[in-house]
Amino acid sequence: MTPILSAREVSFAYDGEPPVFGGLSLEVPEGRTLALLGPNGVGKTTLLRLLTGGLRPSRGQVLWRGSPVSYSRRGLTELRTRVQLVLQDPDDQLFSASVVQDVSFGPLNLGLPADRVRARVAEALAAMEIADLADRPTHLLSFGQRKRVAIAGALALRPAVLVLDEPTAGLDPAGVDALLATLAALQAAGTTIVASTHDVDLAHRWADDAAILAEGHLHTGRAADLLTDEALLRAARLRPAWGPAVGRVLRRHGVLPPGAPDPRTPADL
Repeated sequence: MTPILSAREVSFAYDGEPPVFGGLSLEVPEGRTLALLGPNGVGKTTLLRLLTGGLRPSRGQVLWRGSPVSYSRRGLTELRTRVQLVLQDPDDQLFSASVVQDVSFGPLNLGLPADRVRARVAEALAAMEIADLADRPTHLLSFGQRKRVAIAGALALRPAVLVLDEPTAGLDPAGVDALLATLAALQAAGTTIVASTHDVDLAHRWADDAAILAEGHLHTGRAADLLTDEALLRAARLRPAWGPAVGRVLRRHGVLPPGAPDPRTPADL
């Protein structure tokens, strides 16, 4: 099956700087969740910006449903209505006076009629469970609330792929749980989700697939397989996931049957 979004042998360097990476390839399967992992500074955000059209590769191609992305104004507009990036810091995206104004910006920019804009905004606010904040000034929101508003602004465009850069950074445990529940609901409704993180436990808990960026190389596969590869995790300067380690102990003591999946959360345990 053709991946919904992919990068083929992409390379990138910022002006006057050495290459961030070269010759990376990644396929994003439709309808699944993919965690992009790696230590700080390895190029995760750069790769996400390439996938969403914010940067253009110096070599290689980004493809949407198997067709190369066009970097014309029209081509980028089409891509960004289908693939939405939410940045790590919500203050880099929020600029309107109120929540409803910020979330409505994208649909209004598409030229949609007012009734359709209102419907999309209401749907996005409900999905992020912040309908009660619609008229609140954005500068009076907590960090977690601002994150949810930024994601709602992306959802109002009804993207096929939602790309999140460190979505749980700065959130307390309750905020992380609430966000993951929302993302699970979005996936169940058909949205493909890609999220960068350096939290292996989070990726093991949440993702179907994983891509680990280590020493300029990208390793891809099922999250359950990659996140139990301790040598690979060490090369990427990442700690082993909690779930697989607990699973090994439980199997050694006969508590967990051979072949049973590792626990992903304390509730599973």
